[in-house]
Amino acid sequence: VEAVPLLRSPLTDYLAERGIPYAVAFHHCFRLNYGVRGKRYFAVGFPNMAGGYEVRSRHFKGCIPPKDISLKRNGSDVCSVFEGFMDYLSFLTIRVDNNPDEPRTNEQDYMVLNSVTNLSKAEQLLRPYSRIGCFLDNDQAGQRAYENMKKIFGNRLQDMSHHYKEHKDLNEYL
Repeated sequence: VEAVPLLRSPLTDYLAERGIPYAVAFHHCFRLNYGVRGKRYFAVGFPNMAGGYEVRSRHFKGCIPPKDISLKRNGSDVCSVFEGFMDYLSFLTIRVDNNPDEPRTNEQDYMVLNSVTNLSKAEQLLRPYSRIGCFLDNDQAGQRAYENMKKIFGNRLQDMSHHYKEHKDLNEYL
C-alpha cells in the first residue's frame, strides 16, 4: 500500500459528488495505491489509529487492515463521534460553509468509529470527555449504538442525529 497526497483526480471528483470539497478532503485523506491478486487499484484512504485505512471509491467500500477507530485530538473536553469518515468530512464541510471565519484554535476532538462494531474500542478513549456529540446513522445499527453509549456515558452524550432526521446519515443530508 502506498499512501500519497490526495491531488485533484477522479477520486476528488467522486468526493465532490458526495458533497465533500477538495479543500476539506485534501487535509484529511490520502490517495491509496494498492494491489490485490496482481491487479493495481487506487482509492481514497482515511487513516485509523492502528495504521490501517478506510477505503472508498466509486467502485469499492472497505478497509486496509487493521480495522480501528480514528481520533483527532485537539486538547478539548468535548468530542464529536461519527460512524464513518464521510460523515466526519460532511460535518467539516457544513461547518466551513456555515462559519467560514470561525477560529480553529479551540476545536473539539473528533472520533470516527469506522463501524459501530468498533464501539468497544472507543469506550475507554471517550471516558474523559465532559460532552460527547453522536452523529450516528439514522438506522437500527446507529440507534442501537447510541443506546449502548447512553448507558455508559449518560447525560454527557448528546444525540445529534435529529439535525438530519429525514436522512440516512450526515453525508446524505449534505
